[in-house]
Amino acid sequence: MERIALFIDGANVYAAAKRLGWNFDHRKILDYFAAQGTLHNAFYYTAVPVPMDDKQKRFTDALTYMGYTVRTRPLREVSDESGEVSRRASLDIEIVTDLLLTSDRYDTAVLLTGDGDFERPVEALRARGKRVVVACIAEMTSYELRNAADQYVDFKDIREQVERPGYRLPSTQRSEPRPFYASAALSDPDDR
Repeated sequence: MERIALFIDGANVYAAAKRLGWNFDHRKILDYFAAQGTLHNAFYYTAVPVPMDDKQKRFTDALTYMGYTVRTRPLREVSDESGEVSRRASLDIEIVTDLLLTSDRYDTAVLLTGDGDFERPVEALRARGKRVVVACIAEMTSYELRNAADQYVDFKDIREQVERPGYRLPSTQRSEPRPFYASAALSDPDDR
């Protein structure tokens, strides 16, 4: 039976869920991909605030209870040239490290991300005889990553199997939708 390892880029999957307007049930994700063989590993990568808030702690604890190995990095504040501050953390190195270090324990790597930075690691795994499945949504998946993988799975096609019904993301609970862009320049600072 095929040995499967699951690698979930939490930030990328969350961004996909926001675009789709529905959320994922991470236990169902485990079950869906485990049904295709024997699930050997399941890794979940996420950034966490420092100090970690209760909601994030409950989430990572729930993932651990489900059987995920949770890898975290603290969010850090970064300023751009204009002085605007954003919070970010990159877990790409952790994902690549686990992909390569555990490769002797699986036949198929299932990578839930659309990030094109994973093209070369996917090619390296395939050169070692590993099968690689990439799962995300088309508009967030780089052409290069999709081309490098053996198989691509669109979340829209597996919604019934992996959706967490009745649960809406915070961004979808607003009474009026927020636009992703403004069609005209904002003149009043309060409009921003």
